[in-house]
Amino acid sequence: MPERLIPIGEIVATHGIKGWLKLKPFNPRTAVLSSVPEVFLERGGASTAHSIEQSRSQKGHLLIKLLGVDGIDEAEKWLGATLSVAEDALQPLEPGEYYYYEVLGLNVFDTSGRWLGRVSQIWSKAGGDLYVVTGAAKEYLIPAVKEMIEKIDLPEKKMIINPPGGLLDL
Repeated sequence: MPERLIPIGEIVATHGIKGWLKLKPFNPRTAVLSSVPEVFLERGGASTAHSIEQSRSQKGHLLIKLLGVDGIDEAEKWLGATLSVAEDALQPLEPGEYYYYEVLGLNVFDTSGRWLGRVSQIWSKAGGDLYVVTGAAKEYLIPAVKEMIEKIDLPEKKMIINPPGGLLDL
């Protein structure tokens, strides 16, 4: 079992009767499943390793066929499970790029040093990603664009943003 598993998506449905599963990826643009030898299905605190036999895209989801899951009855037991991969199986990124899981939980400050909250969720929208920042009394939606994000410091678990006037008042 790998040291750290990174959630990639959730199994939301079966597809057909031959054991195919429908995966709702947390990052719709991910290509990680095309390069990993093994995935892990996590449910109720237990994790099981599987090999992907086949996969393909379908309307914002991924259809995956796991080796040894050959019928709808076997597939149904994985509904609601989280599909994860080993952290060391992820491709290295260019400087200034981050995986979603690295941004979740970061403390968010504006450029004056005021704490706004923590990144609690990332919404992937057609126009781009939004960081959901949950503070003590308010939730903010921060566009994940370089014009807005001044700095991400992963070792310090900190993000500094430079929001335009009025954004934090919405």
